[in-house]
Amino acid sequence: MSRALFVVSEEGYWGEECAEPLTTLDSAGFESTVATPSGSPPVLDERSADPDEVGEETAEFVRDVHENDDRLNDPEPLAAVEAEGYDAVVFPGGHGTAWDVNQDRDARRLLRNAVAGDDGKALVVCHAVGILAFTYEAPRASEDASGGGPRARRENADGEFLVAGRDVTGFPNAWEEGIVDDYGRMPDGRKLPYWVEDEVVAAGGDWDAELDADTSVTVDGDLVTARGPESSAAAADALLGELE
Repeated sequence: MSRALFVVSEEGYWGEECAEPLTTLDSAGFESTVATPSGSPPVLDERSADPDEVGEETAEFVRDVHENDDRLNDPEPLAAVEAEGYDAVVFPGGHGTAWDVNQDRDARRLLRNAVAGDDGKALVVCHAVGILAFTYEAPRASEDASGGGPRARRENADGEFLVAGRDVTGFPNAWEEGIVDDYGRMPDGRKLPYWVEDEVVAAGGDWDAELDADTSVTVDGDLVTARGPESSAAAADALLGELE
């Protein structure tokens, strides 16, 4: 049986970006495991289950999966899982990933190992694409150093980021501008620590969020990236196509 590992935020994941790939892979016969940074249940970004934000049908779908899927209710801690043995590692997005998944050493290990060999694939969606700004092709001590921010770590580290020279899409600056205020604060008052597009481009990614297209999914080798919620279904289908 094919297997997938979902790496989901405890700080606020976007429901459709998890539920759509999860149920699509279920329908394709995959056995999926959910993991979070600490092993606590992931936290849903309530905006992603707000009918006024996403529509009644999507809100009901997201809420049902979040509340009733046993895998989301009882996840594994990231430190306890390995990419080996999984056909795909999936990173759903949501602003919450900026505070946990994207800077988590075990999440970066899982991403690195998923795309390192000939068998595994990684699907990274929306704000989770920011993890590419923190992940080197090979592990380095400076990658796990605290403080200084992503650019400071780049300046102090040798080696190349996994995203360098790869085609990639993700949550664009043009959309972020419509969410944060003039001081970079989210609607809940938290200061967004970085913008995904800025950091991924600085890490060497070839960025194109295809703003004129309804959906945006990019495949570069073993790495599949998707722009946002409306690209979730297409991203899941692309991942399945790559795994055939």
